[in-house]
Amino acid sequence: MNRINRMQYIMNMRPVLNKEALFSDGTPYYRNPAEPRTGEEISIRFRTQRNNVDAVYLVAGDRKIGMTLEKTEKGFDYYVAKIRMGEDVLRYHFEILFGWVTCYYNCQGVCMEKDPHWDFEVYPNWSTPDWIKGAVMYQIYVDRFYNGDPTNDVETAEYYYIGDYSVRVNDWYKIPAAMGVREFYGGDLAGIREKLDYLQNLGVEVIYLNPVFVSPSNHKYDCQDYEYIDPHIGKIVRDCDGLLQHGDHENAHAAKYIRRVTDRENLEASNQLFAELVEEIHRRGMKIILDGVFNHCGSFNKWMDREKIYENQEGYPKGAYVSGDSPYRNYFDFKEDHRWPYNPSYDGWWGHDTLPKLNYEASDDLYRHILEIGRKWVSPPYNVDGWRLDVAADLGHSNEFNHKFWKDFRDAVRSANPNAVILAEHYGNPEGWLQGDEWDTVMNYDAFMEPVTWFLTGMEKHSDEYQDHLYGNSEVFISSMNAHMRALHMSSLYSAMNELSNHDHSRFLTRTNRRVGRVAHVGAEAASRDINPAVMREAVVMQMTWPGSPTIYYGDEAGVCGFTDPDNRRTYPWGREDRQMIDFHRDMISVHKRYPVLKNGSLKFLWNDFQGLCYGRFSFCDQVIVIINNQETERDVEIAAWKTGISRMNDTVLERVILSDRNGYTREPRQYTAKAGVVNIHMPAYGAVVLYHHD
Repeated sequence: MNRINRMQYIMNMRPVLNKEALFSDGTPYYRNPAEPRTGEEISIRFRTQRNNVDAVYLVAGDRKIGMTLEKTEKGFDYYVAKIRMGEDVLRYHFEILFGWVTCYYNCQGVCMEKDPHWDFEVYPNWSTPDWIKGAVMYQIYVDRFYNGDPTNDVETAEYYYIGDYSVRVNDWYKIPAAMGVREFYGGDLAGIREKLDYLQNLGVEVIYLNPVFVSPSNHKYDCQDYEYIDPHIGKIVRDCDGLLQHGDHENAHAAKYIRRVTDRENLEASNQLFAELVEEIHRRGMKIILDGVFNHCGSFNKWMDREKIYENQEGYPKGAYVSGDSPYRNYFDFKEDHRWPYNPSYDGWWGHDTLPKLNYEASDDLYRHILEIGRKWVSPPYNVDGWRLDVAADLGHSNEFNHKFWKDFRDAVRSANPNAVILAEHYGNPEGWLQGDEWDTVMNYDAFMEPVTWFLTGMEKHSDEYQDHLYGNSEVFISSMNAHMRALHMSSLYSAMNELSNHDHSRFLTRTNRRVGRVAHVGAEAASRDINPAVMREAVVMQMTWPGSPTIYYGDEAGVCGFTDPDNRRTYPWGREDRQMIDFHRDMISVHKRYPVLKNGSLKFLWNDFQGLCYGRFSFCDQVIVIINNQETERDVEIAAWKTGISRMNDTVLERVILSDRNGYTREPRQYTAKAGVVNIHMPAYGAVVLYHHD
């Protein structure tokens, strides 16, 4: 046999490179420590099939480090290399040699050419608080949750706002009006406290409150006073008569409202009530974060005082709208200097005169003041556990200034409370703010809410459009997730707020009917017509098993429907709950909390098809396998469970943790055997199953 023939014979006998066995990521199992400090030594691991490669290299910049075989178990080889964390971002990928073949491994998986864009990245000295990673969160829109104190309710005609009088709603189950910003149902802090047993029993670990500071709207994104909790959701100890008479639109005459929101006793009592609520939440082992709206305030704000609420109140300086000599003059950008008194020429966010944009560049005093607000609420006696930042990327008038502010904000907040989380609302790529010195993480639209919604329902998150080519398209789902998760980095990804619904988008349960529309065009009843609770349960299974912090929008767990805002802000249906949906949420939260691998484990896609998806969450000794069949017919699927680290040399028994289908769900245990690392399972229509194995 000549040399060429011998070489051909050897190549034919050699096994093929098993690319599916190649794996690494940024979890503590494959990078330890996962959040290194400058000067720390990092152990970086890489997995291959046993005896399947010739060499593995860790490539970090111009350094190429040979990786050594650390251990062999369950048919896999684990290679390790050590590298010391410097002061700059560490970027790396892997180079794998197999005979004459060289391939690479990065955030996108196996590739045949290097692409620095997809390198793994490690930011020195960046850590997110451990408590937020994988924490079960619950978002409360306070006015619509529960009325625990009717004495603080906003009264009809208490004041005038955006073309009409405030309205006290007496029917808790009334559908919100199309222009419902002035409607108040009476939900308050006392109501939240009264329902803490319910939230704790559900399994909630963190409460996120929509804005709670003084404001004339039910949504409170138009802040009137950052220093105080609104007495209408807090406590009113000093009250008076003085509703507006029909035809009177001057809030300077709204004596009752003025007393309620400017009287120091009411304000201090409300702050005290809030401090007591936080103390009780902490006593139960739970956390709480507040909504910080710092890009803009409201026209009622005491710094602006367009409504002349504060103009004649003792202890309040003149607002910038009232006087050009106001100490708050430079807090806002006035276009015309000759219009005082009562100058309406200020810049409003997106042109809304009810939302004056804060002009940080022109006022060091404003800058310092908001940093102090950030510190105040995470400090004693309030001790809040962090901030959710509204439209955070819009703050300031330039990108450079925006980044400077959030660096200073982080320093201010963390100096007061080192374990406080800073979580931002952001649409699009947040990578520029996730460098370890600004935001900790984001509301996860790109790498959770949107891909899940498109895949399971074909709907856009506002219910404004339906895309048939995205409905059930698992290939698009996987590619979208891979791309967007990479932008979050590991620390942010495992802390990200994973929501199915919230106050800005339609309810997920409504999206399951695949009906395009808004209340004004199709009516409120259409939001709950032809819904599919089984698809909702599929989504909840994904929410509770995906990397990040699963966040329930109040009432989602009780079957609340609704198109985009304000219809998505319907009240929690006390007494009319979907009990099965509540029980399912409670059980899935229990699953999420029972298996730590769902909080810190690796993620790998195992199988996909039209309307079908399977992924694994795993460590070296624990494997969770999630299978989704989103089609209306049952089918058999074959899952390569070995990709999660399950042995192919022996039969492996997996326990069924939960099963949901079109008829309901069950926690009845059942065993499945993976033969040679492969498990076959019959999936019901609109089915979701969670399997678990521990070595």
